[in-house]
Amino acid sequence: MTGTALFRSSRASDVPRSVTLAAAGFVVALLAGVGEALVRAAMTLERPDADVSSLVLGSAVRGAIYLIVFAVVVRMTRGDRAARLVLALGIGILGLASLLVEPLTTLATDGLDLSVTPSSLAIGTLRTIHVLAVLVAIPAMYAPGAREYFARRVTA
Repeated sequence: MTGTALFRSSRASDVPRSVTLAAAGFVVALLAGVGEALVRAAMTLERPDADVSSLVLGSAVRGAIYLIVFAVVVRMTRGDRAARLVLALGIGILGLASLLVEPLTTLATDGLDLSVTPSSLAIGTLRTIHVLAVLVAIPAMYAPGAREYFARRVTA
């Protein structure tokens, strides 16, 4: 996997396993986010009062954000310390908070609802995968091998 274009630095073998793991975690999180967005879009389109133009605009904005995050992940794999910091703060703090606020707010206001629909199960599963992938990726970026890698890389 370290020989792919995503994980290539000046030498593919130069990228520590922990950085590769972090990148893979972020890609899994992105894919889970895309999956959740698709499920939510399908749910919206099922409603007779669906606002398709808002859905398209929201999907375009979300897609742009995903592409930017992916570009930052690529930069991180190449040793960019600023990219690592952006991912830690943006995804590790703000991103996780945004993923956890909605279910925690719902739990606090509505209590525990054990009714499960296929859509809610899909969203819950994708959200869990998303959170777990980020919880793997963030510490991996700061593992000893990763710290050494970022310390010796020059940010371009």
